Amino acid sequence: MQYTIEILWIDDEIEFLKSHILFLENKGYKVLTANNAIDALEILEKKRVDVIFLDENMPGMTGLEMLQQLKLLMNETPVVMITKSEEEQIMETALGSNIRDYLIKPVNPNQILLSLKKIIEQQKLLSQKTLTDYQQTFRELGNDIYEANTFNDWVEVYKRLTFWENALQSSGASAQMHQVLQMQKETANNEFAKYVKKNYLHWFTSGGNDLPILSPQVLKKLFFPLLGTQKMVLLVIDNLRYDQWIALKPYFQKFYKVEQENIYCSILPTATQYARNALFSGLMPEAIRKLKPELWRDENEDGLKNEFEHELFKQYLTRNGINTSILFEKASNLKNVKKIDENPKRFLQHPLSVLVFNFVDILSHARTDVDVVKELASTEPAYRNLTRQWYEHSALNNLVEFLAQNGVHLFLTTDHGSIKVSNPVKIVGDRNTSTNLRYKYGKNLSYESSDVFEITQPEEVGLPRFNVSGSYVFASKNQFFAYPNNYNHYVNYYKDTFQHGGISLEEMLIPAVYLKPIDS
Repeated sequence: MQYTIEILWIDDEIEFLKSHILFLENKGYKVLTANNAIDALEILEKKRVDVIFLDENMPGMTGLEMLQQLKLLMNETPVVMITKSEEEQIMETALGSNIRDYLIKPVNPNQILLSLKKIIEQQKLLSQKTLTDYQQTFRELGNDIYEANTFNDWVEVYKRLTFWENALQSSGASAQMHQVLQMQKETANNEFAKYVKKNYLHWFTSGGNDLPILSPQVLKKLFFPLLGTQKMVLLVIDNLRYDQWIALKPYFQKFYKVEQENIYCSILPTATQYARNALFSGLMPEAIRKLKPELWRDENEDGLKNEFEHELFKQYLTRNGINTSILFEKASNLKNVKKIDENPKRFLQHPLSVLVFNFVDILSHARTDVDVVKELASTEPAYRNLTRQWYEHSALNNLVEFLAQNGVHLFLTTDHGSIKVSNPVKIVGDRNTSTNLRYKYGKNLSYESSDVFEITQPEEVGLPRFNVSGSYVFASKNQFFAYPNNYNHYVNYYKDTFQHGGISLEEMLIPAVYLKPIDS
């Protein structure tokens, strides 16, 4: 059975286009119509279409304004902008928003048909080639997943899975193909969890060749050797997954060339209190707690758990013989972001600046608590698209352009990633047990041991023990911990949300990238 191409035509004068619509329907296309942006968005919430024709000059929400909404909701759907205006600025804005075609009214049916065929045939060829290529590599990638036995093996597997996620998304592949890839990714996460459970303790106790760069080592090994005469900004985007970096990469490449692109391994728990403090201090959490107790907060203490990053970083620099003035900024709320946007020249006044940007982490938590964000980031591709849309219109994008224009080098990294969870695992603990959904710390924890990774001797892996009998347990794959009390409500609330703290490719294998200004 031949697939029928569906078109959504949005125009406030849609009643005058009936002859055009009838022409397309006689050619075998199915045409849905809307005479305003609100009705169009309601249609798109219920179903996906293959192509959108969008009138630029509409009352209420204009075509250009709606284009931004469309990019947010369904970034890969081809859009043809139709307008009465030949103003260069409107054309540039539309083309800059990555539309597929641009037509000037009045349009005749053959113009519409030609635009459609150009888009559909190009999309069909791209989709067919991508599908064929993925089918050819499917078995090979599956073998690589089961045969991966070193950290570098897993890095390569994850890179290839990420590549195919983006390729299938860009080519408009069928939902069935996305499901096949998702199953392969779930298999990879299952095998990766086995690898971590088998090897994690050895990374801290026995040495050897298969040792990943871990959170406390990444700056010393990858960043400090870059410090020299050029101005440098260390940019830490909290909770940035590798696939999200790949989505943002084209924006950075407008102003920067990628000199080095590494993937390092976040320590467990893959949570800010542990991983980011380790990143900025060069120390494992237990070492921070012992050597710098005034700069550490335990799980049950009040206050921000990463409040002392600036001081930890300054001491880290001093221990490594780096004596330089630094600017240390955190963008964790609108006030901080506005301050950065209004005065970017501060980043030129120091040889080394640090900027911690928390938006992606805020986005992942909002995905849990805010229904609108839940809808916008309902799938993995939508989550990447939302990250891309945030960055494109963010103060950070403006700052990156400013830094490149002033010859400032960038080192971009993060502390951990996140994973979409769907599989609840029952656990029982007392009221002092930590609240994270992907890891728990406490005493007398009760759980099914086959479901979790247990660390009963935290000191062996550089983690604090907060009481004599305390231990850590970590969820893996797409699991999350749920208490038996009010179990169904708890599961329904957190299922299909993005969480971090546990073991997965998305949480543990994260980017560390060195970027040079294009003109340097």
